[in-house]
Amino acid sequence: MNESVATSALYQLSDYLYRYYGKKAIILLDEYDTPMQEAYVGGYWDDIVAFTRSLFNSTFKTNPYLEQSVMMGITQVGKELIFSDLNNLEVVTTTSGKYAMSFGFTEQEVFDALDECGMGGEKEKVKKWYDGFIFGHYADIYNPWSILNFLDTGKYRTYWVNTSSNGLVGKLIREGNVRVKKQFEDLLRGETILSQIDEQIVYNRLDGNERAIWSLLLASGYLKALSYERCEDLPEGTLPNYELCFTNLEVQLMFQSMVRDWFDTEDGSYNDFVEALLQNDIEAMNAYMNRVTVSVFSSFDTGKQPSKAEPERFYHGFALGLLVDLQGKYIITSNRESGFGRYDLMLEPKNPKEDDGIILEFKVYNPRRENNLEDTVQAALLQIEEKQYEAALIARGVPKEKIRKYGFAFEGKNVLIGE
Repeated sequence: MNESVATSALYQLSDYLYRYYGKKAIILLDEYDTPMQEAYVGGYWDDIVAFTRSLFNSTFKTNPYLEQSVMMGITQVGKELIFSDLNNLEVVTTTSGKYAMSFGFTEQEVFDALDECGMGGEKEKVKKWYDGFIFGHYADIYNPWSILNFLDTGKYRTYWVNTSSNGLVGKLIREGNVRVKKQFEDLLRGETILSQIDEQIVYNRLDGNERAIWSLLLASGYLKALSYERCEDLPEGTLPNYELCFTNLEVQLMFQSMVRDWFDTEDGSYNDFVEALLQNDIEAMNAYMNRVTVSVFSSFDTGKQPSKAEPERFYHGFALGLLVDLQGKYIITSNRESGFGRYDLMLEPKNPKEDDGIILEFKVYNPRRENNLEDTVQAALLQIEEKQYEAALIARGVPKEKIRKYGFAFEGKNVLIGE
């Protein structure tokens, strides 16, 4: 159909219903902002804004056959261009008290259901996996879809987060600035971050706006606020800081899986690098890195081109993503103080009697100071020694002889690893 027919379709349907039943229509529109997310990721933002503005104008503003409407989504409507023509909007957000008990199962309802299904012994684990949503002043709200699926199957899986596209989330984090990537690393480790939150999100202003990114993830249910500053305690016009973390284990596992997918190659050799690192196989580590960077770096080095603006940080984040699966054996930290400086990546073994400690330092080839990548590797290794990065591992009981040190040298998509 042509655009004029599409934009007037709901108006015409309301007219037909009114003429047949003699009553004005109630229109319920769910996930009104999903097309906006897809348009932002797909690159046709201006087209969807123009079409949706016309559709909503005819459906909600100039429709004499409309009794009332409820629209549901994760973007607050106040500043969105598609709602600029609409009047008399009442906005209810996740921080509002109104309808706060209507968006999910309470903990008592979940526990009662578990008892009724003979699963009373699973309460604590269910809470860890699926609890965490907060609406208004009500905490411990559970996602109904995940709970219903668990009651049906008895299996712990990522039910809810697999029901929607995470393309926008991935795009914002991959193309975010250094601070966004560092905060995302903290979240993956189960830590919290601090950020100002603005509930009025505008999609075409998300680029490079870390406050908007975390606001979107909070509104989407991927993050929850553990605490926040009271607006009345702040200067006028100042946005409050929120302490944020992943909502629950289901969400955290979804993001870990998403990171693995980013670095997964077509031949399924994602774990090759991890295995080579554990076996101290330098040749295999180099082979993997040089093979995968050709296909992966181009997809990450987009938008603001982070590898050019912050090259060492970009490669640092790439390697960190490869090491996600080692969290069971190692405590993985980055950019922490040790000795007389800050190391790039450190893997502290949870069992130092069996596993080695590992330090990784990243350097981008500098033609003014180095003749080749071999020189860059040596510069990275020298920095590890001069700054005494191993001090933190030794202080935690890792013997000096069980500490391995690697220098990573990068020049564009060329990589050289040495020890």
